Amino acid sequence: MIEKLAERTDAPKAEAQRHFEAFEEIITETLKGGGEVQITGFGKFYVQERKAREGRNPQTGKKMQIPASKSPRSARATPSRRPSRRHPYI
Repeated sequence: MIEKLAERTDAPKAEAQRHFEAFEEIITETLKGGGEVQITGFGKFYVQERKAREGRNPQTGKKMQIPASKSPRSARATPSRRPSRRHPYI
């Protein structure tokens, strides 16, 4: 990913790495704060909350309580009805 980013932007790999890491940090901080990140034409990053539920231990078969949890998710953007000149294959 970093190599492709560096090639497309005609930048050194170190600079591409810094930009990608900054992008990743922004998304992580936003999700930890309970927000969501939407990138037009690409998709959305958000946090999904799962309720506490009852499950089974796969080794023993005993019932157990699984606590509520949060996990990061992403959803791709829906393609527009007409093809874009910039992205003809999306």
